[in-house]
Amino acid sequence: MPPRDRHDWTREEVAALWARPLLDLVFDAATVHRARWPRKDVQRATLLSVKTGGCAEDCGYCPQASRYATGVERQALLPLDAVKAAAAQAKAEGASRFCMGGAWRDVPDGPAFDRLLDMVKAVRDLGLEACLTAGMLRRDQADRLAEAGLSAYNHNLDTGEAYYDRVISTRTYADRLATLDHVRDAGIPVCCGGILGLGEAEGDRIDLLHRLATFTPHPESVPINLLVPVEGTPMAGRPNVDPFDLVRAVAVARLLMPSARIRLSAGRRDLSDGDHALCFLAGANSIFAGDRLLTTPNVDGDRDDALLARLGLASAPPPAEPGAGATRAAGTPACPAP
Repeated sequence: MPPRDRHDWTREEVAALWARPLLDLVFDAATVHRARWPRKDVQRATLLSVKTGGCAEDCGYCPQASRYATGVERQALLPLDAVKAAAAQAKAEGASRFCMGGAWRDVPDGPAFDRLLDMVKAVRDLGLEACLTAGMLRRDQADRLAEAGLSAYNHNLDTGEAYYDRVISTRTYADRLATLDHVRDAGIPVCCGGILGLGEAEGDRIDLLHRLATFTPHPESVPINLLVPVEGTPMAGRPNVDPFDLVRAVAVARLLMPSARIRLSAGRRDLSDGDHALCFLAGANSIFAGDRLLTTPNVDGDRDDALLARLGLASAPPPAEPGAGATRAAGTPACPAP
């Protein structure tokens, strides 16, 4: 019988999971994963930058911050037709989720927000899940996105709370949590994860996973990123993360949040096929596909096709639910506990 979702994990319990021998941890995570996710498929998500650069934040890892000289060219909000075309191409290439990223500190009101709503509706009308990440969000904005049919809103916590101000100073952890509250209260599923390789300690990774595991409900989607160091950012010289640390994070996340999609996100180009396979065994069941993730390069699609075929994994199909009209009523749970 699949394990129930728990929301009362203690930090000590999470730390004990993290400290387990890796192969024992992966075995237990794989057992939970197969019980909760019996289909052998991996969801492909494609991420498009719909507004690039010029962000007022100072996230130490991000090449889109206006204060860093990274060579990223500013791009105004894309026209709707361009987003429709990109979403249609993503679907043709096997994606069932289309994610849109806008480099803002706060989601803007006015014509730009209206265009974001139209983008969400257009993606849903194609039969794809629609995810958006565009900065901090008010409750009234979240309600409008829910009405448009948004499948998920991404707002990563990045790291543990104690280390957060070493990464970002232009907003607080509380600001992040407030946006996530607005998203949940509007009935939109939460996509929330973090980044490994920011210079954080093991305890900071445990803090992040503990925070995610005590959300009620759990995030529908948990992206786990590896830092992609970009010249010109404060974190340009960070060393690569040990792939086994990624496997450990995936396995612990799977044990803590059995119902979540655990997504291998940025940094996959540096992973071997064996690293990918171990992550899938440990409970990862989604990848970001496409040649770019916002402004950084990603794994070639042909390589993903070949790897999934060799492992006997299929691409998850598009959602069965209808398009833009299908959304939860505001205030209802994003994903009910089993």
